[in-house]
Amino acid sequence: MVTSAHVWSIDSDGVHVMVGEADGEGRESRCYRAAAVVLATGAHDRVLPVPGWDLPGVYSAGGGQALAKGEGVAIGRRVVVAGTGPFLLPVASSLLDAGCAVAGVFEAGRAGHLMRRWTVRPWELLGQPAKVLELGRYGSTLARRRVRYATGCAVTAIHGGQRVEAVTVSRLDASWAPRPGVGETLDVDAVCLGFGFSPRVELALAAGCRLDDRHFVMVDAQQRTSVPSVFAAGEITGIGGVDLALCEGTIAGHVAAGGRGDDSVLRVERRRRKVLRAFASRLQGAHAIGPKWTDWLNDDTVVCRCEEVDVARLRSVVETSESLSLRSLMLQSRAGLGSCQARICGRTVEELLLRTIPSHRLVGEGSIDRRPIASPVRLGEIAQSRAFEVEG
Repeated sequence: MVTSAHVWSIDSDGVHVMVGEADGEGRESRCYRAAAVVLATGAHDRVLPVPGWDLPGVYSAGGGQALAKGEGVAIGRRVVVAGTGPFLLPVASSLLDAGCAVAGVFEAGRAGHLMRRWTVRPWELLGQPAKVLELGRYGSTLARRRVRYATGCAVTAIHGGQRVEAVTVSRLDASWAPRPGVGETLDVDAVCLGFGFSPRVELALAAGCRLDDRHFVMVDAQQRTSVPSVFAAGEITGIGGVDLALCEGTIAGHVAAGGRGDDSVLRVERRRRKVLRAFASRLQGAHAIGPKWTDWLNDDTVVCRCEEVDVARLRSVVETSESLSLRSLMLQSRAGLGSCQARICGRTVEELLLRTIPSHRLVGEGSIDRRPIASPVRLGEIAQSRAFEVEG
C-alpha cells in the first residue's frame, strides 16, 4: 500500500502518481502500469449560485460540516442551512454541536413531492432500517433544539457588506421558481448551501470510460466500465453513500483481482448492492434539482467565484461569439478557469450554456469534467515526472 499518494493523471503510459504531502515540496513522481485499475474518486458538494453567495460567510454544506464536526469551529453565531437532500440534517446537527444557532433548515423540495417519492414502494425502506433511524435521530435533534425545518423553500439572495448579514428565503413552486411576494428576510451571519453532490470523474474520462446523461460512470454488474481493464465504485457511479460504495468496491476489487462477479463469495454484497441502489434511486428522485432554479439569478449574480464571472458576462459571450464549443465559450468568459478548475461552478456553467446552445449543436467535447490534471501538481513536478521510473 502506498499512502500520501495523489493520482494526478492517467494516460497511455500508465497511472501517474505524486507521493508525499499534498501541498509539500519534494514529492516523488511515480508511474504504475497495471492489468486492472479500480477508480473510487468520490464526489464533492454541488452548490447552486445565489445572488451574494460570493460573500465571506457562505459555505458549502460539506465544508460547513467539516469545520464544525472535524475541527469544532462555529462558522457563525446564527446560521441558515439550505438546499436539498437529507444531508442538510446532519450538517445542521453538527453546527448545533459546535455552538451555532441554526435559524432554519430550508429544503427546496416541496412536501407533497417528497412524500410521493419517499413513500413509493415503502417495503423497500424495510431493507434500510439503519438509514431510516439515522434520519429520524437527526430530525428529533432538530425538533428538540427547536430548529425550524421548512420544505418548498430556498435561500434566493444573500445580503451583506463585508460579510453575510441576512438572507432572503423564498417559497418555491413545483419547478423551483420563486413565488413572487412570498418570502422573508432572516438576519444571519453564515450560510451553508448544499444541492447534492457532483462525481469526480476526471480520471474516469482520462481512462476513456463512458458516462451516462447524469455524468456518472457507467458500469456493468461486475463494476466494469466501458474500458474492460477499468472498474469503478462508489459515488462516481451514482450518489449512494458509504455502504453502497463499500459494496461496489468489494465487487470491483474482487473482479479486478481475477475473480468473477457471480462468485458465491460475493452473494451478500450483490444482494446489498441491489437494496442500496434502490434506496439511492429513491433519494435521487426525491431531491432532484428543479429546472427553474435559474429564476433566482440576476445579471450581477456571480457564477464562477474564482474568476468573478457573472451571469451577464456568460450571456454576453454566448451572444457575441460564433463558437458552438463549450470549451471555447468557457475560455472566452473565463468561467471555470480559476483555482478550483470548475469543480464548484462547472456543472452550473455547463447547464447555463446548454440552455442557450442545445447539446446536439455543440462542437467537440460537451463536458466540463475532462481535465488532463486531476489533482493539484506543480509545473516543476510535471517536468521532473518525464524522468520517472515505470513500476509494474
